[in-house]
Amino acid sequence: MPLAFGGRGWFYTEPVAPDQLNFHTMLSRDPQAPQLGLNFEEPIRARRIWPVRELVAQVRQWVEKEYSDVWVEGEISNLRPAPSGHVYFTLKDAESQLPIVLFRRQALLLRFKPEDGLHVLVRGQVSVYEQRGQMQLVAETMEPVGVGSLQLAFEQLKQRLKSEGLFDAERKRALPAFPRAVGIITSPTGAVIRDFLNIVNRRHAGLSIFVYPATVQGESAPAEIEAAIEMLNTSAIVDLIVVARGGGSLEDLAAFNSERVARAIAASGLPVVSAVGHETDFTIADFVADLRAPTPSAAAELITEAQHKIAEHLAEESHRLERATRFQLLKAHQRFGRVAATSAEARIATLLHRSAQQLDELGFRLEGVMAAQVRSCRNRVADLAASVLRHDPRQQVAHAREHLNDFRTRLARTMERQVQTASSRLSSLDARLHSLSPLAVLERGYALVIASDGAIVRSAGQLCAGDSVTTQVADGSFMSHVTSVALNNSKENRKQ
Repeated sequence: MPLAFGGRGWFYTEPVAPDQLNFHTMLSRDPQAPQLGLNFEEPIRARRIWPVRELVAQVRQWVEKEYSDVWVEGEISNLRPAPSGHVYFTLKDAESQLPIVLFRRQALLLRFKPEDGLHVLVRGQVSVYEQRGQMQLVAETMEPVGVGSLQLAFEQLKQRLKSEGLFDAERKRALPAFPRAVGIITSPTGAVIRDFLNIVNRRHAGLSIFVYPATVQGESAPAEIEAAIEMLNTSAIVDLIVVARGGGSLEDLAAFNSERVARAIAASGLPVVSAVGHETDFTIADFVADLRAPTPSAAAELITEAQHKIAEHLAEESHRLERATRFQLLKAHQRFGRVAATSAEARIATLLHRSAQQLDELGFRLEGVMAAQVRSCRNRVADLAASVLRHDPRQQVAHAREHLNDFRTRLARTMERQVQTASSRLSSLDARLHSLSPLAVLERGYALVIASDGAIVRSAGQLCAGDSVTTQVADGSFMSHVTSVALNNSKENRKQ
């Protein structure tokens, strides 16, 4: 049965011997083989065996070349930030998933924080991770789908700072009602500073304004604004800080949506007013600051509100006082106009006499009070003098000297008695010692005999003829040689 190629595969058309039934013969007999570009006259080549590493490496090179710049859309899942700063996650849709790696350098350039469930558009290069033989996308950039990256970063930072309590009303401080000096952080060349100064000069000309020039747009803006807030806090020359900028797009206001500026405002020891953008613009700085002003001009009105109200109140009261004074003067003029000159002179004289009498009475009362105070002071001085005399140190010193002389006399007598007692006792002990001394026995005519070995001779039996002995008497000693020894018979008999 010959083999032919149809739409669903190969099939046989004529019989073939079993020994000729192989893939090469079947293809070579196919009438459509030449049309397919198949040459079966060449011998079949030997199969090639690939090492795994080499095959994966070649596939990786081919994939990276063919898919070097692709955009992939999907949902983030299994997000795993690494301690090294790299970010790993899976991009998936309803049917498939693709591992994504975002290296540290590219991750730092993101304007938002990746989160699980976020729908994003990722641009990068398809590659193969050789250690696992797994296809992955090495991401270069990433942006959220349906919302801009700046808006997403704004919402994420807003939520995180809110959870930390930086937006709580309890931590916001009231502005000083009458600040002496205000520091404003803004661009020194913009219209913002001119409008701010004009309003302050019109409403509170005595308020000192310190302008700290800073870039309010661009990459260096957050660092400069943070440094300005720290400097104004440490300088101790202002009572209030205003952070101001004109309106703009979300990109233009990005510096005031940075975490760096937000934490600098939260850490400020001075109250901070945020006056950024137009009335419809809201930034992270507005939420963290102690007060949000819709515009820089509104900020100038808010910080001078108390002073302006007092000035308006004073002007109103001054006007009322002037009108009341004019009215009272008019009434007095009318009243005095109806009074006769003689009556006026009599009333004035009466008033003068009454005042003079009151003055005399007050003089008498003053003299009485002064005399009473003088007497009280004299009595007090007398009491103090008597107290000083009672505590005269000379009397105390004399009394102490008498006690000292008495103590000296008593001490001398005591010492004399003790010396006499000790002397008597010493004489008694000396007499007893002398009576018990062997020398006292020698003085009565006795002698002490000492053998040559230093032993005291108590018996004649201790000596032999020819021994040398020393004889101790009361006034000295002498040596002797024993020529003979004789013992008492009675003593020998007693010994026997």
